[in-house]
Amino acid sequence: MKKPKSLTSLLLSCALLLPLHLLAGVSGGVSDIANKAAQYAEATYQAEMVESLRQLMTFNTIAIEGLASTENPVHQQFKAELARQAKQLGLDYTDYGYVVVIGLGESEQRVGMITHGDIQPFNASKWAQSPLVLDLSSEPGKLIGRGTEDDKGPISNALYAMKSIKDLKIKLNKRIELYVYMAEESDWQPLREHIKQHSLPQVNITLDAEYPVVTAEKGYGTISLTFPKTSLTSSKTYISEFTGGFFGSQIPEDAHARIENADQQLLGKIKQVAKSHTGMSYSYQWQGKQLSISALGKSAHSSKPEDGVNAITHLADLLTVNHWPNNSSGALVNFINNQLGTGLYGDKFGDIAFSDDFMGPMTVQATVLKTTAKGMALNINIRRPSGKTTKQLELEIKATLAEWQQQNQVTLLDVSSKINEPFVQKHAPQIDTLLEVFAFYTGIADAKPVSIGGGTNSRLFPNAVSFGPSMPGTEYTGHSEHEFITKEQFILNLKMYTAVLIELAK
Repeated sequence: MKKPKSLTSLLLSCALLLPLHLLAGVSGGVSDIANKAAQYAEATYQAEMVESLRQLMTFNTIAIEGLASTENPVHQQFKAELARQAKQLGLDYTDYGYVVVIGLGESEQRVGMITHGDIQPFNASKWAQSPLVLDLSSEPGKLIGRGTEDDKGPISNALYAMKSIKDLKIKLNKRIELYVYMAEESDWQPLREHIKQHSLPQVNITLDAEYPVVTAEKGYGTISLTFPKTSLTSSKTYISEFTGGFFGSQIPEDAHARIENADQQLLGKIKQVAKSHTGMSYSYQWQGKQLSISALGKSAHSSKPEDGVNAITHLADLLTVNHWPNNSSGALVNFINNQLGTGLYGDKFGDIAFSDDFMGPMTVQATVLKTTAKGMALNINIRRPSGKTTKQLELEIKATLAEWQQQNQVTLLDVSSKINEPFVQKHAPQIDTLLEVFAFYTGIADAKPVSIGGGTNSRLFPNAVSFGPSMPGTEYTGHSEHEFITKEQFILNLKMYTAVLIELAK
């Protein structure tokens, strides 16, 4: 015979049968209704959410130069899959071309979640499995593949947060809208055009950065210059090739140099420098008097260069044993060693270096080298905080380049710089709510807003701040050749997004 339930158990059982909108008490900064929904999402939709991500990842949604997203067949296939998932979950779906909006509920008052469906390029040879296949086995506990953290994982999180709220018939006073933009990694102009023509949610969170809440973002910048071709006599020791980098917002993990008329003494000096490099590996190959050097560092998002090891700058540093003849590759190596070095913050680049108390220091990193008809083109990525005007930075860059050209008797070609403004959000009304939800589910007390080096679409939406998906103090793997999110974090994101949407929309 079963023992009778205690009064407490009976009351709890009855409470669980009540509609959740009647259980709107508050527990530790998160309402009971929000917390119960978060627990429901975790208990119900883990497998479905992983499968959603698996399907979204199969589409190689990189940008193709010269082809609009609206004309890109893979982008269209990805959106068709999004539409299928939204319909299956009972959510409404509207395709505006570059922008997809997936919604729940009806109201003039709206809460927006901002994500993107495009991804950065990848080198498939660097991955244990195809980066377009969700890899759950290579490193147990991790979901590995391109887009898992940036930004297809957050899309799946958002879909199942909305589905959980719908299942539980929670009464909301605001409509929830998930924005999926298809060119965040390449071209923001179509999003700006969309914003001009459509009204936006009054409160927004971007699921494309870090926790606990991002209220400031450095401005993205690029310095481009080309080192011209020149002829050299064949008897000299010179650099005939220097290449590296994959795309502008990735710290490069590969670089290669070829030296003509080299000898063992030169190699010995180079190897001596290599001993001082942490996190780098080098291989050397001889063909007659031609020495080839391949460098392997560690890729990372260029907004967080401290998470990577720059193969371009470290390989150049190996070659500080000589001041090289000024053909295109030699002048390039001399310039990198003179003006960049292996540091992160532009301390050698004239007067450009500076820092902000909240946003931190500006970062200055060589990211891409390309051989062109004119010579060797160098792309330098900068992330600038508040503290200097764009005009001041441009003048400092111009002065540094002019001085180097004069001292080295090199005329640089196609010199340009583009420097975006930093973004600071001070007045978003949801900040305290986001901090409370984060603290409740992570146990991290006294969480405070943070600044990041990256730039998200937060700056284009009203009252927008970023909320995840990466935890503070952990390595951000988006844009790297080892992108992943842990299963634990993936589930935690679902819980926090479910709770936050209820708190902001109820």
